Amino acid sequence: MKEVTKLIHKYLRHDKKFPHVSCPGCGNGIILGALIRAIDRIGFAKDEIVLISGIGCSGRMPVYVDFNTLHTTHGRALTFATGIKLAKPELTVIVFMGDGDATAIGGNHFIHAARRNVDVSAIIFNNNIYGMTGGQFSPTTPYGMKATTAPYWHIEHAFKIAELAVTAGAVFVGRETVYNAKGLDALIEKALLKKGFSVVETITHCHIQYGRYNRLGTAVDMLKWQRDNSIPVEKAQKLSSEELEGKIITGVLVDRELPIYQHEYDRIRERAREIAV
Repeated sequence: MKEVTKLIHKYLRHDKKFPHVSCPGCGNGIILGALIRAIDRIGFAKDEIVLISGIGCSGRMPVYVDFNTLHTTHGRALTFATGIKLAKPELTVIVFMGDGDATAIGGNHFIHAARRNVDVSAIIFNNNIYGMTGGQFSPTTPYGMKATTAPYWHIEHAFKIAELAVTAGAVFVGRETVYNAKGLDALIEKALLKKGFSVVETITHCHIQYGRYNRLGTAVDMLKWQRDNSIPVEKAQKLSSEELEGKIITGVLVDRELPIYQHEYDRIRERAREIAV
């Protein structure tokens, strides 16, 4: 308990920005806690970090932490992050995005940040819905489920965010649930230490807009569902596609080395100077 209190006073703007706006039982606080624990273990100074977000429930998270923070426009968090990293490459740049923020209005920015291999860590809150704006379906709302904009059922198939990041070129991609909080902060720690574009898809729950509408029970019920339907990637590799149907594959999906955008950009600048002389 003393350790928790220490982290709260060290990293949170506890005397300025609370109470928070999240619904009781929301998983967003678990993600923020996992990030703080990872940062504390690595030993980053607070001024070495920039935490950037877009719009939505996840977009409110940076206001609670005592880092350099930026609350940006919908879908554009990665563009701001890229600019900051190019201007101040010594900073550790972290981006919080929701599933809609990252893969709908921000979808092109997401795939091209991965393709370029910008040295930024993206933590994506996947709760299958637009929670803050009224419960509309998002790119990750499963087929057959309901939303305020799909009152009968949803007829589109969901993005697989982590697999999309792998295909687009991210050098580190992982997925974890908020149920496994310790596993989540360990995964985030690996992502922050990786040079290049790293992605952590975090399966969280919106028991108000998504769970209630689909009669999935309380926040605790939805956490138990995550527990019962998660399979580590090492075990998943031994199972058939039928056995994996409807399951959440967790852990590190890819960890590879590719040229980093900032390094390549610096080489271009040096080449331009040589030609100019």
